[in-house]
Amino acid sequence: MKIAVMAAGAVGGYFGVRLAEAGHDVVFIARGKHLEAIRCQGLKVRSELGDVHIPNANATDDTASVGPVDVILFAVKLWDTAASARACKQMLANNTTVISLQNGVESSMVIAEKIGAKHALTGTAQVSSVIAEPGVIQHFGNFAKLIFGESNNQISDRTKAFLKACQDSGIEAMIPDDIQVAVWEKFVTLATLSGMTTASRSPIGKILANPDMAKTYRATMTEIAAVGRATGANLPDDIVERQMDFATNKMPPDMTASTLKDLEKGYRLETPWLTGAVVRMGRKLNIPTPVNETLYAVIKPFENGK
Repeated sequence: MKIAVMAAGAVGGYFGVRLAEAGHDVVFIARGKHLEAIRCQGLKVRSELGDVHIPNANATDDTASVGPVDVILFAVKLWDTAASARACKQMLANNTTVISLQNGVESSMVIAEKIGAKHALTGTAQVSSVIAEPGVIQHFGNFAKLIFGESNNQISDRTKAFLKACQDSGIEAMIPDDIQVAVWEKFVTLATLSGMTTASRSPIGKILANPDMAKTYRATMTEIAAVGRATGANLPDDIVERQMDFATNKMPPDMTASTLKDLEKGYRLETPWLTGAVVRMGRKLNIPTPVNETLYAVIKPFENGK
């Protein structure tokens, strides 16, 4: 299977390396020092699940040079969605699948608008990783999972083909019964973690150990779930309880969102498409989101970085 990784950052790069190791024809789209390092020394993954080095990784910053591919793993920062989707047009064949692995809940719609709905699949990645240095991706923990599906929840030949490619590459993957529920379940946790850890500059363990902060964490999550249901996502009644239990018992106490890491480095933030999206959708759907509005107001001065 020919696969393009757009782009080969912490998320796309991790899964792209696993697929390349299994023998798939993977092209890594990258830029700057990261691209230079991949061209010089290949692309490395350091992980509890096994270190991998692709010494001759095929990397480029020119999508026109790639040609048609079977699958595009779409994992750019949220503010680059529209421009990167347009850049994917030169890699499309009639049945090319573009799978968004981004953090928000709106990306697949933006991609569909730019390249056509028939190419756009909805997906999500459950993985914790960073670019440790140019050409090196550090994966944390022992979980790394891809979830993806057609917008109508039908199991198609192309989703089955990519599922098999993932499984053959040792990647945990699944096609859920309802892809929108799967995406919103992640978003409930991710947007809450992003808003709370970034606004408080605190890890999840410290937040949940404080009764006032834990109450706010739950309220943030409850608002996001309400917005999700208002969009039509059939979220389970106990989603907040389940996600609170996950945060308390499964998340490492020192865990923070990547948004906080970006803020500390002075980078641009994805907050407008996370907490900001909750506020925006809530206003549109007449769902009150006062806690998320407050978190967004606190973070907003820093969303464009230094």
